Amino acid sequence: MKILVTGGAGFIGGNFVHYLIDRHPEDEVICVDCLTYAGNMDTLADVADNARFSFHKIDITDEKAIDALFSSVKPDIVVNFAAESHVDRSIENPGAFLKTNILGVQVLMDACRKYGVGRYHQVSTDEVYGDLPLDRPDLMFTEETPLHTSSPYSASKASADLLVSAYFRTYGLPVTISRCSNNYGPYHFPEKLIPLMIINALHDKPLPVYGKGENVRDWLYVEDHCSAIDLIIRNGKPGEVYNVGGHNEKKNIDIVKTIVRKLGKSEDLITYVKDRAGHDLRYAINPEKIHRELGWLPATSFEVGIEKTIRWYLDNKAWWEKIISGEYRDYYKKMYENR
Repeated sequence: MKILVTGGAGFIGGNFVHYLIDRHPEDEVICVDCLTYAGNMDTLADVADNARFSFHKIDITDEKAIDALFSSVKPDIVVNFAAESHVDRSIENPGAFLKTNILGVQVLMDACRKYGVGRYHQVSTDEVYGDLPLDRPDLMFTEETPLHTSSPYSASKASADLLVSAYFRTYGLPVTISRCSNNYGPYHFPEKLIPLMIINALHDKPLPVYGKGENVRDWLYVEDHCSAIDLIIRNGKPGEVYNVGGHNEKKNIDIVKTIVRKLGKSEDLITYVKDRAGHDLRYAINPEKIHRELGWLPATSFEVGIEKTIRWYLDNKAWWEKIISGEYRDYYKKMYENR
């Protein structure tokens, strides 16, 4: 099959490209990315010369370019990872999130309709459900949990999900949606919690933690997420939503302390900064549906996954050292050093 992956130079999209190339030698992978700050061609270096891989620098909101690409390659499946995804950035500039995360989805689905694509898959997030109280560990997000967004980012993703569902009901477009918990692993952009803490700790720099670090997230190793999406696009039922979670709930402060300990650093590096506006308290995914219907379970415990992640960042300094210069430094100072 021909599988078109948008946002394929980003974190999860890049890992998914690697997953497809490694696991499905019968498939061709067409990668689309507009290479904003989070898109990185170095992420795709290992597959760049593969005969089954091609790359196209295109913004998914560019209707003419997307139409020309679909006309040329005629994909069988489209998996959309392309999104503005950092909550802090959405608070600073909501417009960019609405454009990419909503209008870009509309452009892609219209192209899917026009060219008879067999499956459109929308990669969403557990953040569309809002948050859960810290004192109710029994509560978890299911696919029936009402959407209740907290930030411009999550609102844009929820809007896209509703649009995808509408295209299924109105046009019969064969769609699926997955909503995942927090991913971690190789190629994670350095402004996110785990890579930020690893890199700062390696340089004995302050480790900025929002508030008291009590916020809880469910952590999913990125390769496990890729395996779930692979199952959904091949075996998932059109029109359905699938929650994908790691069964690894951790407080942010515990994540940071784990990284400090494994790197042999001092907890004195931990610095508490002013909390993010509208910061969700707790996310927890119930993935029973995808396990029941498709047989998926996460294969990587957090203990194993964090070891593999730290080792990857130690072994691939050249990848992240390029990123933390220039524009990223300016953004980092703006977001953390003045809090």
